[in-house]
Amino acid sequence: MGLKEQQPEKPLRRGYTTGSCAAAAAKAALTALIAQRPQLESRIRLPIGEDVTFALHSCECAEDRAVAAIVKDGGDDPDATHGALIVATVAWLEEGGEPGRIELDGGAGVGRVTKPGLPVAVGEAAINPVPRKMIREAVRDVLDGFELAERSVKVVISVPDGEEIAKKTLNGRLGIVGGISILGTRGTVVPFSTAAYKASVAQAIRVARAGGCDHIVLSTGGRTEKFGMELYPKLPEEAFVEMGDFVGFALTQCKRQGVRKVTLVGMMGKFSKVAEGVMMVHSKSAGVNFEFLAKVAEESGAEAETVRSILEANTASQVGDMMASLGNGAFFARLCELVCQESLKQMQGGVETETVIVSMKAELLGRWLANGEEGATS
Repeated sequence: MGLKEQQPEKPLRRGYTTGSCAAAAAKAALTALIAQRPQLESRIRLPIGEDVTFALHSCECAEDRAVAAIVKDGGDDPDATHGALIVATVAWLEEGGEPGRIELDGGAGVGRVTKPGLPVAVGEAAINPVPRKMIREAVRDVLDGFELAERSVKVVISVPDGEEIAKKTLNGRLGIVGGISILGTRGTVVPFSTAAYKASVAQAIRVARAGGCDHIVLSTGGRTEKFGMELYPKLPEEAFVEMGDFVGFALTQCKRQGVRKVTLVGMMGKFSKVAEGVMMVHSKSAGVNFEFLAKVAEESGAEAETVRSILEANTASQVGDMMASLGNGAFFARLCELVCQESLKQMQGGVETETVIVSMKAELLGRWLANGEEGATS
């Protein structure tokens, strides 16, 4: 029997942002209000210049207001808001004031900004600038189409489960309370987008700096972040930023935002790469260099047999366990020192830099502090 022909992998399905859903819902609600007829779908133009039609989950209208809802489809991206109901309520405003004005606010389940550093002012609904523009353009399109450009309307965006969904996001740490943010710059969600993750890292650092934090703790994941919090219990929550695999990007953002001190907390696998100068540490981007680890071990006084064992190891974690069992603290100190040196190179100096390496069991393996000059450590 012959082997089955391998099927090509299906491309990941893209989705649409909460901003796109909100704009489409607002357009449908206003159309229903004017026509006094519930709508079945809504077509809008995305910021990338693409026209997209959204099916409505529900649409109801009365004489003075209308409500439309769309279920957010995040495509194949593991987004916390996938499946959320995005609701737009549109009502006529009283005559008076500037004609043709469009008031926009957030209702239940849409967060409210309480900290500076975000692209929305403190006190405003957490509806980002591009979605705001999209919603206003969608509303203006309807008014113009019905030759009602002088009429004024109020649009309220709400997300019934938004407060619960927000618990799965970093909104609380960023100072967004009471619900989710209405987001999006392209209008579409690209599955597993590195750009989206990097944008969230940059935003977290901006919020921390705007709140007066000059010491940022960058971690590679949840467990290392928890260790960092235990290490620095007096730092505010926003000082802790999960950089994931984007070490170089996070360091550059810290330097750009004027951070005084950076503490990097991670495990052997990713930090063994940083120690060599690799600043994007995803497993697909760079593998662990066991020859490099063996050389560091040799320089740290390891015996020849240990060096050979490192060369034959399968994972960096295995190397860490081996060196920890031998009590070779100099090995971890040297790795941390090298991480500090490479981090300072990335930032071109000027930032006090600390590296902390922990084990899979959240045990401290090594720690090193460097001053802000490239190549200078202590």
